[in-house]
Amino acid sequence: MSRNLSNVENEIKATLKNLKNGTDIRGIAIETKEHKKNLTSEIVSLIGYGFSKWLKAKNKDKDKEAIKVAIGMDSRLSGKALKDVLKEVFIKEGMTVYDCGLSTTPAMFMTTILDDYKCDGAIMITASHLPYYYNGLKFFTSNGGCEKEEIDKIIELASNSINSSINSSTTLGQIKKVNLIEDYSKVLVDKVRKAVNMERPLEGSKIIVDAGNGAGGFFATKVLEKLGANTEGSQYLNPDGNFPNHIPNPENKEAMESIKNAVLRYKADLGIIFDTDVDRAAIVSKTGKEINKNSLIALISAIVIGNKKGTTIVTDSITSTGLTDFITELNGVHHRFKRGYKNVINEAKRLNEEGIDCPLAIETSGHAALRENYFLDDGAYLVVKILIEMSKLKKENKNIEDLIEDLKYPLESEEKRIEIKCDDFKKYAEEIIGNLKLYVNKCKGWHIETKNYEGIKINCDKEKGWLLLRISLHEPMLAINIESDIKGGANSIYSKVEDFMKKYTYLAL
Repeated sequence: MSRNLSNVENEIKATLKNLKNGTDIRGIAIETKEHKKNLTSEIVSLIGYGFSKWLKAKNKDKDKEAIKVAIGMDSRLSGKALKDVLKEVFIKEGMTVYDCGLSTTPAMFMTTILDDYKCDGAIMITASHLPYYYNGLKFFTSNGGCEKEEIDKIIELASNSINSSINSSTTLGQIKKVNLIEDYSKVLVDKVRKAVNMERPLEGSKIIVDAGNGAGGFFATKVLEKLGANTEGSQYLNPDGNFPNHIPNPENKEAMESIKNAVLRYKADLGIIFDTDVDRAAIVSKTGKEINKNSLIALISAIVIGNKKGTTIVTDSITSTGLTDFITELNGVHHRFKRGYKNVINEAKRLNEEGIDCPLAIETSGHAALRENYFLDDGAYLVVKILIEMSKLKKENKNIEDLIEDLKYPLESEEKRIEIKCDDFKKYAEEIIGNLKLYVNKCKGWHIETKNYEGIKINCDKEKGWLLLRISLHEPMLAINIESDIKGGANSIYSKVEDFMKKYTYLAL
């Protein structure tokens, strides 16, 4: 019997460990024919207990009854059930629980900052843009999102409590239902009004929002309309965890095509699209031009650099050469770093600590974090910065896309993802990357880029481009990004890499 109990305990510990996804928790919350549920109520209860223990350790000077924790969720079908589980844990632990209902990831962080909240910790229930059957947890304190090491500690505390019952406080905690989105919307509205010194600076503008049935629908009514904008044509604002219209993801081609078509159909001045939990965004100009990925980075870089020379912009590793040239021409400095929004954010923080002026960290995925906003990746705040600039440009009869008219785009760009079919895929991938460094010597006109922070980057003279081979952040895959300024250049680069990789039997070429 004890062995059986031990086996169960080990299985739970393994599940907890496997649910860790970088700096958050992600798993299957709804059973399907293809997917077994692993983010169960029991597992979430343990994680909640681990978080409560961690928070109490961080706040030793406080009585446990004085500790405040906020919980919010996006529109996912499993969100409410998981929220109820967490509320029960924290109430038994004697904490004050702020039930924020439908919320966004950035707003949940702000519960640790806003004067009317000042929570010691916060949890956002979300799995970003993943399919409906997923869900997850993101953790915050006033220092920002929890780091990998902090997630490890929370999971460790959760694992240690498997055979322990939650000790109820002598005094049960209380629940406060709050309208966080209303409060956070006021922060955003006030930001715009103060910046342009106008009550309704968007009067006469038509702006369309596509929330993808996620948590971002509030932005149309509670932000844009308050600022005077006409939001006719906005779509998929109602929360629906089935995501029936398109994936709520600015990187998704179908999603971007949807907002683009809406802008052109309604003759809007701007289109805005958010991901499910609103930590990412992209826009579409009045001409139907997608301002996303490299062009979005260029736009916000132009805004934050302004006339300030030497400003450093941190991006992920796959940004284009044209973007580097654009930032350089603005008298800024382009600093490429490792993929992963926490990686670029932490690098920006590090540079600032060294005395380097770095106001922006941004990924091509749309994660944009500004120093003035606690280095929080906030899609709504990013859009607010753009709206402020749009209001200023309107007085000069200019459009937002005028800021990036000098941005050069590669003639060809591709991303290929190759599955690795072996258990120790990271070791296998590292071996491939190491051997590719030797293979480069056999390719005339190919040179390894020395200033690179992940995988291997190769400059390809003949093809007037480059390739980056790296290990995928979350999946057993190799990712290859290619850019070329000549016709057929991307295919030529990939053909050489493919020839090299053919000998690796565990690659699904």
